[in-house]
Amino acid sequence: MASHRKQVPTLKSLSKRQWMKITATAAAISLLAGVGVISRTFYVSANPVAQVTEYSATDSNALDVSRGTSRDALNGETSYITVKINGQSRVVLGTDFTDVKSVLDAGDITLESNDTVSPSLTTKVDESTVITIERAGAQLETSDESIAFNVVKKETSDLPAGTEKVETEGEEGVMETTSLVTRAGDKVVSSNIFASYVKKAPVDKVILVGTGSTSSSSSSSSSTSTDIGTTVPAGEMQQWAHDYLIANGYTEADFTATVYIITHESGWRVNATNASSGAYGLPQALPGSKMASAGSDWATNYQTQLKWFWMYCASRYGSIQGAYNYWIANHSY
Repeated sequence: MASHRKQVPTLKSLSKRQWMKITATAAAISLLAGVGVISRTFYVSANPVAQVTEYSATDSNALDVSRGTSRDALNGETSYITVKINGQSRVVLGTDFTDVKSVLDAGDITLESNDTVSPSLTTKVDESTVITIERAGAQLETSDESIAFNVVKKETSDLPAGTEKVETEGEEGVMETTSLVTRAGDKVVSSNIFASYVKKAPVDKVILVGTGSTSSSSSSSSSTSTDIGTTVPAGEMQQWAHDYLIANGYTEADFTATVYIITHESGWRVNATNASSGAYGLPQALPGSKMASAGSDWATNYQTQLKWFWMYCASRYGSIQGAYNYWIANHSY
């Protein structure tokens, strides 16, 4: 009887020519796999993933990155802990968190006598911890406050000496503030700022100051005016900053650079707080406790915050104007 079983080739039955084809195919597959691994390694080394380290209080959504991703990482192991106060969430950034109390201290969150905290102050925390604070009788209230614009004077040879011309009209900015307010009837018992940010940055009023011998309309005034100009001090904080800088060997341009950055970062609010990241104070330090290197009263003293800001500018960018130039190019520092 004839056998109709299909003949299945075995390894022993393969011809030399078939063995050569199998070997060549296996070598090609190995080569392709090796090239893929090498290509991926090269791409990763050539395109490192930038780590987000800082946030700005100037973004309307309070989420955009500030100061650029090129800044040095924070010292120590950075932790991110979520704190909810009456349902309002905020992320507190810090290093070496141990318990709930250490998180609240880093976030400059003060507890009142009738507050309830969960978990307890001594509870150990990690990045999955959510701290909940219920403040009896308190409500979240949001308000807008105006931010005064600054007057900047720029010299130009396109105008006769002694004459001035307004190049840009000033516009007030808007600071949005969210506060936890406790009321007894119509009387406000307490009001604590929970978060604030520059909703709309003010626009400087720019005045061109003539230095030329004769008037000329043949060239653009902006081409001959100085880049940074001179800001006229406005308010107690700016006046102190101006006097301090000049007395310590800085220039008018350094003062103007200071005014520009602080205005756009915090609107000159000492307790300006970014609800998303916890960046704090005039310079939006992250975390705010970093400013303790300039003084223990860093949370409330504008002079301490400004001194830290100037030290940071010198350390990171070489000068205040160096930080200003970076801000102009990147809209952050």
